[in-house]
Parts: sequence; structure tokens; C-alpha cells
Amino acid sequence: MVSAPPRVDSQGSLVVHLIYRLDFGGLETLLVDCINRMPAHYRHAVVCLSGYTAFADKITRPGVQLFDLAKAPGLGLGAHARLFKLLRKLRPDVLHTYNLSSIEYSFTAALAGVPVRIHAEHGRDVSDPQGLNPKHNMLRRLMVPFVDRYIPVSLDLQAWLRDVVRIPQAKILLINNGVDTEHFTPAAPPAQFVIGTVGRVQDVKHQAGLIDAFIALRALLPGHPMKLVIVGDGPLRAQLEAQVAAAGMGEHIALLGARSDIADLMRGFSVFALSSLTEGTPVTLLEAMACQLPVVSTAVGGIPALVQDGVSGTLVPVRDAQAMAQALAAYARDPALAARHGKAGRERVESTNSIAAMIQAYVGLYDSLRKSKLKLKENITPCAE
Repeated sequence: MVSAPPRVDSQGSLVVHLIYRLDFGGLETLLVDCINRMPAHYRHAVVCLSGYTAFADKITRPGVQLFDLAKAPGLGLGAHARLFKLLRKLRPDVLHTYNLSSIEYSFTAALAGVPVRIHAEHGRDVSDPQGLNPKHNMLRRLMVPFVDRYIPVSLDLQAWLRDVVRIPQAKILLINNGVDTEHFTPAAPPAQFVIGTVGRVQDVKHQAGLIDAFIALRALLPGHPMKLVIVGDGPLRAQLEAQVAAAGMGEHIALLGARSDIADLMRGFSVFALSSLTEGTPVTLLEAMACQLPVVSTAVGGIPALVQDGVSGTLVPVRDAQAMAQALAAYARDPALAARHGKAGRERVESTNSIAAMIQAYVGLYDSLRKSKLKLKENITPCAE
């Protein structure tokens, strides 16, 4: 493989984060938090396969470069060529890729001489919620020689990578998602029962099912003052608006679109609801638990390992609007139950999912792999990977 030009570490080692698109979302929030909070001995650049939005303004750390490879639909060989040239120019020590759309570029980074390649799996696609697609899993396995560590963000994803995808255990490291428990804090519950959810409006989040559950809840508790607040934007927003209008629920359901004041909005919720079809460890769920909100969620992905059913929330089957309505009704009827479950959720996040612990884990991984890979490179030959 080609060796990159010598690196200059006087300003810190460079980490290039490769993501499909930098837009409002949980994975993207984690990425930005890591960049903003990571120690100064690492610099950062973000490379997007398919553009970025105003969400990029959340990166407040000085000197972070942002690139768009403008990948065309399909195989996109041109994006590989553009990334190769960019990596040769930037000379990073670490390439950190995220989810299936970016894993193949670990090979390109190896060709470009990037010594450390890390791939994180934050969740599975709605078209393959169990992660069984043979072509996708073959691609993940084919990248094993070029990926130093696969990072699952939940126990569920860790078991899937090991047992289904068949990634060697030695190359897997679990790093739990983290949340800022000083920014996301509890508040007194609102007078009205407010069900809130935050997430990109797309198939995998299945907000249409939550709307159905809310309609069923109103039938269960006629006359009970309540509201559903959906925060987020995405390709299915027009469909949700049409669904709300057809049900005559415009007065009771608010579609707020993308917002930057998530913590303030969550402090106005009574309960947090998640109707996803598949998940890793959703950041918005951690934020809600940090705000001491009880959770009603589908029992998918890493959620059952995070939300203890009957202790910090209630788990329901996928696509079961009636079950979700019943779970929400229990909290509407019993505010004391909601308070107990919310308190338990806050305690769980403080003990296992702090943002400080997450960043420390990533820094430790970067440090150890840089040390071992760069030392190995020097001991073998300056012209080989």
C-alpha cells in the first residue's frame, strides 16, 4: 500500500470523520459533541458523502474543516478517487467511518496510507432491521483487513457484529453512546399531559405509528387534556402533516420540524415516546432519560438494554399502536408512576451513559491504535502500511 507523506503532530493528530450526510440526527449529534469536547491533541475534519446542512453550525470547535464528496447515486467510484486525493492531502492519523454507507471507504483510506481505520455501527437500516442482508454483511466482513476496530454502540449491535456478521471478537469494542447530563436536566412536569418525540422524520422512526397511538390514547382517555409534539424534519414530513389533517388532530398534534433547543423542549414533555422500527442506542432517548422523562418505546435494537421495562419506562411491540396507547395511558393516569420511572432513567444515564465516559473511550482507542500502528509502521519500513 502507498505510504502517506510524513505527518506533522505539532498541532495535534488529525481525525477524519466520514459520514453519509451531516444533518439533524442522533448519530450526527454524537459526532459533533465528540468533536467539540475532545482533548486538544486531536484535530478534526468531517467528510460528507452526500452534503451537509445548517446542522454543521453546531460544530463550535475552531479549525474543523468540512468537505463534501458529492457522491452520485450508485457505486460512486468517483467519490473513492476524491477521498483518496483528499486523504493524501490531509494526512490524517485516523479515519473514523459511520454505518454501512461509509465502511467501504476504509479500503480507500488504507490505500491512501491512513494508519488507523475505525468503523462505528450506530444502527441498522429500516430495510434490514435485523441486519441479515447477506451482501451488506459480506461487505462488512470484506473490510475486516482494513478496519482496526468495529465500534458497536449497544450490546445488541455488539452481539450482531460478532454472531451474525461474524466480525472477529478481537476487532470489536463496545462504546456506549453518551449524553450531556448537565445540559439535559429535569424540570417540573407540565400541567397538560404532553407526549414528545424527537427524531428525523423517516421510515425507520415510524412517527406515523405514534400518531395512530395518540389517536387511540384519546379514545382511551376521552376528555383528558393531552398533546403530541413531534420534533424533527425529513422526507416523510408532508405525509405526517396529511395524516394529522385527515384525522382532524391539528389542534392536538404539533409538528415542530428541526429545532436546536431540544433540551428546553424536552423539559416541557411529560413522557418521551419512540416508535422506531429498528435502533442502536438512540441519542434522543438518552437525552430524554437525562431529563428524567419516563419512556414508552418499541422494544428494538439496543433499547431493551437501556430502558428497563417497568422500572424506567415501558416497552411495547413494533407497529402496535394499541399497546403504545395503553402504555401512555398508564402514565397519564398515574403521575407518581411517571415520576418514579423518570427518576430511575436519569440515574441509569448518569451511571452508564455520560458523555465524558464516551469521549474518554474514543480518545483511549485513538491513542492506543495510533501508538501501535505508527510504531509498527516505523519498525517495518517507512514505505509500507
